[in-house]
Amino acid sequence: MNLKSKKLKFIGLFFLITSLSYLVFDRFLPVGATSSLSPVSTSPDNADDARQQTGFINFTGPKDQVCPINGTLHTQEEKDIWQTRRPLLVMIENHEESRPQSGLSNADIIYEAVAEGGITRLMAIFYCTALRGSSQKYDIGPVRSARTYFLDLASEYADYPLYAHVGGANCSAPRDEAGNSLACTTDIRAQALEQISQYGWTNKGSWGDLNQFSLSYRVCRREPSRTGEERATEHSMYCSTEKLWEIAADRSLTNITEASKKSWDKNFSSWSFDQEDQPNSAPSTPNISFDFWSGYKQYAVSWQYDQANNTYVRHNNGEKQIDFNSGQPLVAKNILVQFVKETRSVDEHKHNLYQVIGRGNGFLFQNGDKVDITWTKASRTARTIFKDKSGQLIDFVPGQIWIEILPIATPIDYES
Repeated sequence: MNLKSKKLKFIGLFFLITSLSYLVFDRFLPVGATSSLSPVSTSPDNADDARQQTGFINFTGPKDQVCPINGTLHTQEEKDIWQTRRPLLVMIENHEESRPQSGLSNADIIYEAVAEGGITRLMAIFYCTALRGSSQKYDIGPVRSARTYFLDLASEYADYPLYAHVGGANCSAPRDEAGNSLACTTDIRAQALEQISQYGWTNKGSWGDLNQFSLSYRVCRREPSRTGEERATEHSMYCSTEKLWEIAADRSLTNITEASKKSWDKNFSSWSFDQEDQPNSAPSTPNISFDFWSGYKQYAVSWQYDQANNTYVRHNNGEKQIDFNSGQPLVAKNILVQFVKETRSVDEHKHNLYQVIGRGNGFLFQNGDKVDITWTKASRTARTIFKDKSGQLIDFVPGQIWIEILPIATPIDYES
């Protein structure tokens, strides 16, 4: 072996060892304690430094700034941060093997609908509440694939929303023995990845699509043993909200859209949050329960009213559902049931469709009571409008909103 070959071999070995060392340190060393972390300071000068750490952050000062997504009150410092961003929408699975999920407590709004085979999937909206942080470096997940009806809902939250997912339903065209592409096996109405491209979410200046396949290991990674039990690969992808927002900023998608030079919320209409947060000593609906699909009890949902905190506590398959990051139960101030037209198994992949554009009926549960509602959504980019039976806009209680997308005529059991 000549001198040049020896040098090349040495250099290759050096880079291999360096890469392995980086992987070990990043993958296996602790990324954050499970207890709360007190930041060095919450002053604007070093708030960014504090937020780079894992742990929950206590912002000080008067809470007089209203979150436009869910109506909660925050400090001016928090508003100064979220106003430089646009909402982050993340697809989080609800397969029974994915529980307990991470990060749902920090979401402002959560949508739930069936993905396939009676298994529900969640789309969590992060904007204001996420600023309080997490005990985990990769704080949200498990992240799963895109579905077209979630794209219709995501389109309400920006001109070009930040939409995080792991792949998605697409053309899925097989190839013959010669390598030639055959006909698509996915119904065109269910081709989520193609629609993302059509909407301009992958274009320069409006690249809000955060497909995990285009992101680095530093943004999203597999953690199969995260919950203490080894999980299958498809249930193991976790991402960092901070890193996802950083990617968006690198793509010039902050509060301003580079392509249009306009703010993401130029046409955004906030819902009304004037309903009083008032515990009910005699709730008419202390328990709410329903199945998304009959016979799939592992995805049956119930919400139990907690009078002391004026919240509804979520249960899945009869068990209290918790957030892995905090160890606390999932709770919501508002439970909105939205009945929509369902079309099942439109192709050989058994993709479903849910008609969230149009109009329909539903229920709103808040403060221990039920309100009959109607909903309308004029187009993909239009905001969903919720009204009571008298035609007045619904007032939500400030706090997390959980929107259950259910097939028309799904039985809802509640005690009255």
